[in-house]
Amino acid sequence: MNHYYSKNQDSKLIINKITVDLLGNEFEITNSSGVFSSKKLDRGTELLIKNAILKDGQDVLDLGCGCGVVGVSIAKAYPSSNITMCDFNKRAIKMARINIKDQNLQNAKVKHSDKYSKIEGTFDTIILNPPQSAGKQVCFDMITQAKDFLNSDGLLQIVARHNKGGKDLSEKMANIFGNVKDIAKKGGFRVYVSSK
Repeated sequence: MNHYYSKNQDSKLIINKITVDLLGNEFEITNSSGVFSSKKLDRGTELLIKNAILKDGQDVLDLGCGCGVVGVSIAKAYPSSNITMCDFNKRAIKMARINIKDQNLQNAKVKHSDKYSKIEGTFDTIILNPPQSAGKQVCFDMITQAKDFLNSDGLLQIVARHNKGGKDLSEKMANIFGNVKDIAKKGGFRVYVSSK
């Protein structure tokens, strides 16, 4: 049985259209079976998008992008920014490409990458809703390796349920970066930010 962190999906392809209102833009996102939160916008993802520390002109990495709702939202709201989106799940990559095309975005691109394996360069911020179903070590690796892909003063911004693994992730961020702060909390989710 595949989960959304699997490279290849063998579940039947069922396409879903989801209307979202994020960062001042209402638009439609295409998602599908075999991709994270396929039928509606995940509450943690929404909290992350609405509270992430961003400004126009930044280089942003949407790590584990799923259908691309985070990267697309940021690309629409911050047209001078450059958004790189990546995921290990090939079906997620397909959905993210559809969403970039549908929104006619010139400032966003998608790469198939196992964590940072195909990522080049450094970023002002890395945005992550960690795939906790893939296991704690995968999430810890994403946090640890982030430091090598951030510019000086760059931010790692993640969302998680605090009482369902998020506390451990925030402690890992503090351990790796020497700092971590909660910038938002709602419905059991928290957004944690560390600065390089």
